[in-house]
Amino acid sequence: MMDPTFLPAWRLAELVRTGAVGCLELLDHYIARVERLDDRTNAVVVRDFDRARDRARALDRQRQDGRATPLFGVPMTVKESFNVAGLRSTWGHEEYRRNVATEDALAVQRLTAAGAVVFGKTNVPVGLADWQSYNPIYGATANPWNLAHTPGGSSGGSAAALAAGLTALELGSDIGGSIRVPAHYCGVFGHKTTWGLCSGRGQSLLPVAAMTDIAVIGPLARSAMDLSLALDAIAGADPVLTTAVTPLPPPRATRLGDLRIAVWSSELGQETDVETIAKIEALADFLESEGARVNRTARPEFDANEAFHVYVKLLSAALSGNATEAVLTRMREASTRRQPDDMSADAISCRAVDMTHRAWLQLNERRSQLRRAWSTFFREWDVLLCPVIATAALPHMQQGNTWERTVTVNGRSIPYNDMLFWPGLTCGYHLPATTAPIGVTDAGLPIGVQIVGPLYGDRTTIHVAGLLEQHWRSFVPPPDWL
Repeated sequence: MMDPTFLPAWRLAELVRTGAVGCLELLDHYIARVERLDDRTNAVVVRDFDRARDRARALDRQRQDGRATPLFGVPMTVKESFNVAGLRSTWGHEEYRRNVATEDALAVQRLTAAGAVVFGKTNVPVGLADWQSYNPIYGATANPWNLAHTPGGSSGGSAAALAAGLTALELGSDIGGSIRVPAHYCGVFGHKTTWGLCSGRGQSLLPVAAMTDIAVIGPLARSAMDLSLALDAIAGADPVLTTAVTPLPPPRATRLGDLRIAVWSSELGQETDVETIAKIEALADFLESEGARVNRTARPEFDANEAFHVYVKLLSAALSGNATEAVLTRMREASTRRQPDDMSADAISCRAVDMTHRAWLQLNERRSQLRRAWSTFFREWDVLLCPVIATAALPHMQQGNTWERTVTVNGRSIPYNDMLFWPGLTCGYHLPATTAPIGVTDAGLPIGVQIVGPLYGDRTTIHVAGLLEQHWRSFVPPPDWL
């Protein structure tokens, strides 16, 4: 058997369907890597090897009958926050250490129906609320590119497992960069779906029926085609609510030379690492040389800082619904200690925690106006290229709470949570965005680009990621993991 470790999931499914490798044989390959190597990264923290082997054996019997599905026999893991019947779902909270799911999340059911073999779950930060992945139950996950650095969060275990060749496909979630940032930090692909496109049922510690504003689920992978296959599997409303189908439009253009691309590599007042900016500008130069229409000054017609602040307030409101009274009390107390002119993300978030329903409606109206500005922008431009977040992967920094931390970008110290700017500027308005690897820093850490599209333009952003994969940079394994 050829070494399947870093092959894309679509290729693995093809190998299984043709009989070049068996489902069980392929699964055992990844299980062996987890058992041999995962003590270095601590990515696959919940393991379900025996049941996965039973399913792989069953699929091997099906293959002999000539039946196949798009992800047939693909061994995969999912973010710890997704329910898998019989496995723990804790979100990293100590008080949920013994919480065992009784039913698979809907997305897990759909991936299984598409032929995938789920054999474990990957690490997250407490409450999925950090750009690092550590918690008191499972410990910390390290970045395969540099073990002294974080793989990101909250889908950090997902991205680390993919980059290290411990799994073939992953399922994550995103409300503030939780798919896109880990993909960027670990040099893999990730897709934040249009809000509402995929049902998140079964990704909650509480039995909630309502969708959380801004929050989405989506795939992480080692190729853009894998993102597309996984999206096809998980897309669609919860059938408990409706059987109506929202078809996604096809990609707006199929060739690089036919694309209309806006490039937003930096923003005044929002510190972004110079190496990230340089990589995006170099990519823009290349796209221009390939015949694409590229514009480095086109922007939606709104104030970027206001749009960011609207997102932060909406995020605070979205998270407050399931927040504990202890968390809400802490935020109320923190808001009284902040100066009126403090416009950091933390200060804005704390002030928004107890907004009235009327205030939220007014805020949502402003969000809707800004969404229209985005829609007008995307009438002229197929995609927007911008940073995923301010820096490449951060060193582990687990001391204190996120609102107590600072990071240094270009020699300037900024509040840790102000790095929400690039992730929030797009997802606050329910837009799809795909992360694709575009290079590495001088220190050898991956850099990705955020490819943003119009509402329900998921196929366009993924297709552009595929074009970059083909013509600019594909997934490259980190050193020492072959």
